[in-house]
Amino acid sequence: MSEFSRALSVTASGLKAQASRLRHVSENISNADTPGYRRKTVPFEAVRDLQTDVEHVRTGRVTLDRRDLEEVYDPSHPLADETGHYKSSNVDLMVEIADAREAQRSYEANLKMFEQTRSMSASLMDLLRR
Repeated sequence: MSEFSRALSVTASGLKAQASRLRHVSENISNADTPGYRRKTVPFEAVRDLQTDVEHVRTGRVTLDRRDLEEVYDPSHPLADETGHYKSSNVDLMVEIADAREAQRSYEANLKMFEQTRSMSASLMDLLRR
């Protein structure tokens, strides 16, 4: 496997991992007002490909945030108990927006690296054709 192929493989794994992270962040944001919803988090894992001896990144198992759900007082809500409270979600929109921005920037950095590697490979091919 050439160094260009290895670099493209690593950046592609980074792109997939960040895309998965963005998908979970968008799920969290869209369910921020859903009663009982727990925030989803996705860890990254480094995995070595034994055939090519290249280390990739992939997403691990999705976990639910175990923080307590916020109690909201709204006696008119259908899920309210006899005291007028119900459990809302534990999604913090500021955290989700920060995570989305970080994932977006990481995705863009991986994409730039992918484009740079492809450009270098094309330039090398042009030089070899001469």
